[in-house]
Amino acid sequence: MDQIGPTVRRRRQDLGLTLDALAQAAGCSKAYLSAIENDRLNNPPSRRVLEHIAAALSIDAGDLIRMAEWQRTPAAVRAEVEHMAAHARQVERLLHQAGGDRAGHGRNLDAMYRNGQLHRWVDDHRPNIEPFREIGYRVPLINKVAAGYPTDFTDLDYPARVADEYLTVPGVTDATAFAARVVGSSMEPDYREGEIIVFSPQRPAADGEDCFVRLLPDHKTTFKRVFFEDGGRIRLQPLNDRFEARTVQRVAVDGLYPAILRLQQLGQPVNGSV
Repeated sequence: MDQIGPTVRRRRQDLGLTLDALAQAAGCSKAYLSAIENDRLNNPPSRRVLEHIAAALSIDAGDLIRMAEWQRTPAAVRAEVEHMAAHARQVERLLHQAGGDRAGHGRNLDAMYRNGQLHRWVDDHRPNIEPFREIGYRVPLINKVAAGYPTDFTDLDYPARVADEYLTVPGVTDATAFAARVVGSSMEPDYREGEIIVFSPQRPAADGEDCFVRLLPDHKTTFKRVFFEDGGRIRLQPLNDRFEARTVQRVAVDGLYPAILRLQQLGQPVNGSV
């Protein structure tokens, strides 16, 4: 954002005014006006002074007032906002290169996905994309996972990371992460029906973790706490004692994806954590 001092000085010089002339018109001293123009003040001028200077220069007082408010903002906050703004500008440039302008002109992203151009573009621009991983991926929300007995599951035949609905989840750095809504009550009280759970396929499942489990041969899925037992068996343990545990052979498990995050509506009790 522009600074008050340079802005006032440029406008004064454009109008051919001396420091004395502007100071008299604004009702302040020449020394004070010089300190403003050279950023020698510990604090920005008051709103009244800025309004008088703006009137004398025939400019919008609101612009000078916003500059003053920005200068009063703590340095750490200004640095963070400027950092985020720089990231946003870079993302805008990348999106423009990939898909054309905001009006929709340019390359078609669907066509680029189908013919592989989008994948190649991401690989080419990976050095520019990596800094944004800390912000979090847009995680696809795919259907549901049964917190009960295994049930039919479908991802609607979408390719990986494609869905009708997405969630931007800060802190998630797994590019293959996905989310699903809980259905059923077997994982109560820790997880309740309707809550959204984020799962990480890239992370190896550990003994005692809560996981999205895809079973063979029919690819049915369930949401359970998993325990690795002797003989290559896996125990799928519900948290609700009204449900019975089930033990399967490891070869009967097509996917085992740990839960890494729970998105919960405010006001619901939290009796456990992911």
